[in-house]
Amino acid sequence: MAFNGLGMNMGNLSRLSSAKSRSISAENFNGEKGKGGMAAEGLSTAAARELGQGWKVSPAIVIKAGECREIADIDGPGAIQQIWMTPGGHWRHQILRIYWDNQEQPSVECPIGDFFACGWQKFAQVSSLAICVNPGSGLNCYWEMPFRKHCTMTLTNISDEDMVLFYQINYTLTDVPDDCAYFHAQFRRENPLPYKHDFTIIDGVKGQGQFVGVYMCWGINNNGWWGEGEIKFFMDGDTDYPTICGTGTEDYFCGSYCFLADGKYAEFTTPYAGMPQVIRPDGNLQAQERFGLYRWHILDPVRFEADLKVTMQALGWRSGGRYLPLQDDIASCAFWYQTLPTAPFPALPDKDYLEII
Repeated sequence: MAFNGLGMNMGNLSRLSSAKSRSISAENFNGEKGKGGMAAEGLSTAAARELGQGWKVSPAIVIKAGECREIADIDGPGAIQQIWMTPGGHWRHQILRIYWDNQEQPSVECPIGDFFACGWQKFAQVSSLAICVNPGSGLNCYWEMPFRKHCTMTLTNISDEDMVLFYQINYTLTDVPDDCAYFHAQFRRENPLPYKHDFTIIDGVKGQGQFVGVYMCWGINNNGWWGEGEIKFFMDGDTDYPTICGTGTEDYFCGSYCFLADGKYAEFTTPYAGMPQVIRPDGNLQAQERFGLYRWHILDPVRFEADLKVTMQALGWRSGGRYLPLQDDIASCAFWYQTLPTAPFPALPDKDYLEII
């Protein structure tokens, strides 16, 4: 069978393929062949007034306050290969949605910052296989996203101010093997987490698939160490107890002993796991410590056949060497692949609940 262009890696880059490469941006809204850079007017019309068509006339778009903008509309079969974005404004107030094969239910729904593992509205470099965040606000996604019939991608600006978006969506038109599942991403937030409650990363997933990772924003409200909690994967009919149970929050994110080096939190970013962001109190207006963490199950996907629920405990320490159930500000963006249809997601929180303060 001819190589179809999906799943490229260093080992097969030399192989020829009949797949067709295309790209959507403000310079080519529909990704059409031979139609890039044709804009006669756009955001930079004035800057290009002496040069004219073909000279960076339309490098970005404006999405007005309250507007839902369709940024991709692609007939399949094919696959999204890379997404680059540089959004202005408040990243928790910009909601990315992706719909596969004409479903009414989105398979991806989350604020743009959390989707790109940069959820605290402050830049933090991320150097991983799935997500890269580069200076000064270059958000890059490399999750492969195959589809058979259609892909629709939207960005909704729920803020009170217009935003500017630079973006490029690189994809291929190619056959999709029968055993390829559909990419999903879902956001959740609890602020504060109720006392003695586990934080739910995802629940209600139905179908066959594999969990491939999570990004978490964790804002602590107590002194001391906060990461004694266990992650739990309930799958395929598990009830009170999970099939997979971790040993601690820092262990799940592939660190150890409170992420400390020389008695201080140590940021790190690697291909599969990291804590790229630690926001420390400044003694003035910056109060609680805040952390950004990611864990990609690229080499160790968690596979399920019928259903999946994933939770994370929030545990610190109290007097007498006892665990303290925490009431922290916790948000997550979970990533997984599954068969369609997509089960309905919980309603996204409103603007005020999403806001980072």
